[in-house]
Amino acid sequence: MNFKTILKSKIIFLLILFYSQTILSQGGEKIEEEKKRPLRSIVDLFTKEDTLQISKPDSKTNLIAFPTLGYQPANGFTLGFISQFSFKIKPENKISLLSGGASYSTQKQVLTYIKNNMYINNDRLFFSGDFRYYVFSQSNYGLGTSIIPWGAEFQDFDFNSIEQPMNYNYFKFHETASYSIFSHFFVGAGIHFDSYTNINDKLLDVSKGQYTYHYTYSKNYGFSDKNYAVNGMSINLIYDTRDNLINTNKGLFLNMNYRYNPQTDLNRHSSSTLLLESRYFIPLSKINKQYVLGFWAYGQFQVSGRLPYLNLPAIGWDQNSRSGKGYTQGLLRGTNLIYLESEYRFPITKNQMISGTVFANATTASATDKSFASFESIQPAIGVGLRVLLDKDTLTNFIVNFGLGRDSQTFYFNDGEGF
Repeated sequence: MNFKTILKSKIIFLLILFYSQTILSQGGEKIEEEKKRPLRSIVDLFTKEDTLQISKPDSKTNLIAFPTLGYQPANGFTLGFISQFSFKIKPENKISLLSGGASYSTQKQVLTYIKNNMYINNDRLFFSGDFRYYVFSQSNYGLGTSIIPWGAEFQDFDFNSIEQPMNYNYFKFHETASYSIFSHFFVGAGIHFDSYTNINDKLLDVSKGQYTYHYTYSKNYGFSDKNYAVNGMSINLIYDTRDNLINTNKGLFLNMNYRYNPQTDLNRHSSSTLLLESRYFIPLSKINKQYVLGFWAYGQFQVSGRLPYLNLPAIGWDQNSRSGKGYTQGLLRGTNLIYLESEYRFPITKNQMISGTVFANATTASATDKSFASFESIQPAIGVGLRVLLDKDTLTNFIVNFGLGRDSQTFYFNDGEGF
């Protein structure tokens, strides 16, 4: 049985599951309405029944912090901690979120981050930030989605044959501030710093004529193959009607980010990039809001100039590192990239402590000599996920996802949602 046959059968299975769950949810709405079962989080299992608190959706502040043992294909197993602080200035305001964490991986990586998505001043100001420092290792596989062949060539394909391991340190500081000019619509600006240092291309041996994707690209376009940085400024347009940015049940999020990076000593080329993103959530039940169909789409385009290799768009490098499930982080990379994902979310237990998801995604990226109008191929993936409710007030979940790509299987452990 070939991959296309397997993919078709799995898609049919997911569609059957989707429609059966939808029918069950709609048919059982009256029962759920009559029972009105309270939400229960995993913490409630260790709390006496008479001391349980009812969920307070208007609660102003919530703090979650706990040690974690996680796994990501690009990192291996990680041991560390994660924390999340959510707040509202007023009960009627949108939820704002600060999150952070630090971990050490079995691949000897040090991963630290702080992220923010905050609404303040009666939701008139929106701040979004992503700060990271990684002592990191990640393999390169070439540019464009055609690195994974279709047809007869795929029968003998092996990822090990194109893998080129690399170590480097990464520092990221991105922050945007946007002001609401009318309901749900924001205009703003941002600053962006990306620094890549101590790059060690493990298979590179110039004296023996053994070149790598990173080295060849860097030399062709005048970048250092050891250290570089991309620093710039952006303008942003945002439209956001989501009811809860931690676990959205309904709403639309649109984002346009145009970034300009001037030429510097560490960045040999000036460049400009465009990010377009949309997230749309459709509630499928009037009673139980956890039946949701979500759509996520974004494109990252190199409008002018040149970016260094590691700064090119790649899966798994979005703010929450959730894109490209089914493939390892950084596997699919290109000068331009488009990513699409759909996900169906549904409760499994009636108290919503346990819920599930099924999802499908597709990625296309162009190589250096291709424009974003001439992508060569599309790489699909499908998967399932399990959710455990950590906090009833914000509906924060601990998530486990299994993704199946082409000759690729991946597990992910995270907090929050896929998008």
